Amino acid sequence: MPEALLDQMARTSRDRAKEALTVRTLGQWRTLALSKAKPPTLRMSPFDLIAECKLRAPSSGRLVAEDVGPEHVADRASVYEAAGAMAISVLTEPIRFDGCLTHLRAAARRVSIPVMRKDFLVDPVQIWEAREAGAGGVLLIARMLDDLTMASMLATARDAELFVLLEAFDDADLVRCGQITRDWKDKLTLLVGINTRDLQTLEVVPKRLANLAVMLPPGVRWVAESGMASPDDVGAAAS
Repeated sequence: MPEALLDQMARTSRDRAKEALTVRTLGQWRTLALSKAKPPTLRMSPFDLIAECKLRAPSSGRLVAEDVGPEHVADRASVYEAAGAMAISVLTEPIRFDGCLTHLRAAARRVSIPVMRKDFLVDPVQIWEAREAGAGGVLLIARMLDDLTMASMLATARDAELFVLLEAFDDADLVRCGQITRDWKDKLTLLVGINTRDLQTLEVVPKRLANLAVMLPPGVRWVAESGMASPDDVGAAAS
């Protein structure tokens, strides 16, 4: 059986975290990150959009020309900001998404709204990498992180003054996200998202959002992830 996407991403992400720790210790990454300017604060209204910069997707293949680089990502982020996006999500995973921290850094330098590191993060050093590159937030996938690691990641995000988008796929994930938000919502800015893409089949499950919405934890902002292909999709998510 082929290795599941989340398992592959966790394995390669751990390798990248180990590599980062050969460059600097965790403490050195923290010191360097906190020496940089504080990222923009997440400013939310009743309905907002997080716009995404992504060069490749496992479900669709290459999304842009082969020769684009950081300036393309920065240009796209600038367009998104001008259109009214609340934040910019930048893929930094290199193997399946052709992303890198250089893309995030370029976007963060270009815009005045928060830029979120979207990746399969498994180690606190990766949060400090994000902060050093200019990120204002990070994505954490609930089912990839055990309780001890999740607590460490959240504490690091709080220390770094980053917002966190917790990603869920099913009801068990949302039960866990509910507990996390009860424990942490007064300590840092938390969003909870439902990803409607099945990461086993890579297909979008349109009814997942509607079916699971009743389980979203109260008192935090909710995010509809994947499957937003038309104004009607956005309108359905908003309702």
